Amino acid sequence: MQNLLSDLQAIVGSAHVLTEGDLSAWTQDWRKRTSGRALAVVRPASAKEVAQVVKACADYLAQRPQSGLSIVPQGGNTGLVVGSTPDESGRQIVLSLQRLNAVRGIDPANLTMTVEAGCILQTVQEQAQAAGFWFPLSLAAEGSCTIGGNLGTNAGGTQVLRFGNARDLCLGLEVVTPQGDIWQGLSGLRKDNTGYDLKHLYIGAEGTLGIITAATLKLYPQPKAQLTAWAAVPSMEAAVQLLGLAHQHLGASLTGFELMGQFALSLVARHFDNLRVPLYQSSAFCVLLESADAESEAHARAQFEGLLEAALEAGCVSDAVVAENLTQAHNLWHIRESIPLAQALEGLNIKHDISVPVSAFAAFVASTDAQLVQAIPGVRLVNFGHLGDGNLHYNVQAPEEQDAALFLQAQEAYVNRIVFDAVQAHGGSISAEHGVGSLKVDHLTRYKSPVALQTMRAIKQALDPLKLMNPGRVVRLN
Repeated sequence: MQNLLSDLQAIVGSAHVLTEGDLSAWTQDWRKRTSGRALAVVRPASAKEVAQVVKACADYLAQRPQSGLSIVPQGGNTGLVVGSTPDESGRQIVLSLQRLNAVRGIDPANLTMTVEAGCILQTVQEQAQAAGFWFPLSLAAEGSCTIGGNLGTNAGGTQVLRFGNARDLCLGLEVVTPQGDIWQGLSGLRKDNTGYDLKHLYIGAEGTLGIITAATLKLYPQPKAQLTAWAAVPSMEAAVQLLGLAHQHLGASLTGFELMGQFALSLVARHFDNLRVPLYQSSAFCVLLESADAESEAHARAQFEGLLEAALEAGCVSDAVVAENLTQAHNLWHIRESIPLAQALEGLNIKHDISVPVSAFAAFVASTDAQLVQAIPGVRLVNFGHLGDGNLHYNVQAPEEQDAALFLQAQEAYVNRIVFDAVQAHGGSISAEHGVGSLKVDHLTRYKSPVALQTMRAIKQALDPLKLMNPGRVVRLN
């Protein structure tokens, strides 16, 4: 494959075709579950270079199908389902989009912003704010994840309740196809009924149908006030009841509704003693609420106070605190965002990113908790997530006296079957916002409609007949 590598060096420059040294930043997944081996890490600096790289690889594969060459597109490499790192074959090109990091422009009248795929999410947020606007996609990895990765996985985060997933915040895309062509679809139009909406094929496809190189994103006016509250609730049923009251009292200003189980918060208290976790020791769950008000802070505070008074009277909240300033609000959110890190410090664990209808939340948690506790004495359940949009990170920690690595090796398949069967029984999905990647691709044959899988395979075969783009992720062709 030396001739191919020479061609790639001619396209992007020798310094940006990496084949030696420590490549673990590109070849190891964020959770450090797997580590692959790349033929090369290629770092183009423009959509044109991406297209030339893809075309060179497509031509090589067409002439030498036995080579097994393929491309793994990669953004910030913060994914949780092993969807953006190479396998162990040494025949995959990791195509890093990190050098495509320009903000191409902001259209204030159209409330849009066009950015390249390698832009860090936090940079997009800051650039929007500097221009007087708000880009509301927000998640724990925002300091390192990229817009291309966010769109490739249809990322969710903490404000899906009001603004939707990454898909709902995107109006147009620029995409390099598996043949090395560039589709210029960076329209800022909110209405365009001229056939299939192609951008929705690529959003959530995890780089299996093409490579997103730029996107036109929706912007919003900055709110006049943002308030954060932390409430202790006695049960999952009470949390669902509180959500209903929040919708009634806050309406469209409700932007965040995060649920955190007592054990999840106890891990934060144990591993981050600098964080003061409020109200968790005497409550089964705590809820973090956020309101973004378009009128004033006084209006926002009055709404929040009305909500909490009604919740206390209804008995679905036992106690609550409202952040008095931005520092306090930041500290409360920092506690929520520290749960995954605290769980990692506690030891290896089995992660689930599931969704069920909000109305089924309480029944799902009660029945699945009971099954796991009965099946695995001493098992510890780390429940937290975005209750407002039906997304729960239902994670399973080994019993304290059991070796975590052995627990994963012996129990992961069994635990997944219990959890995924329960998700299906409650009308849910086994992947809410993290994607499918390679970790969940084989589960889809059991939990995804055969008609849906057949259609997905037909789309993949039609758009990528050479199987060049991220094979073995999202859907398998054989």
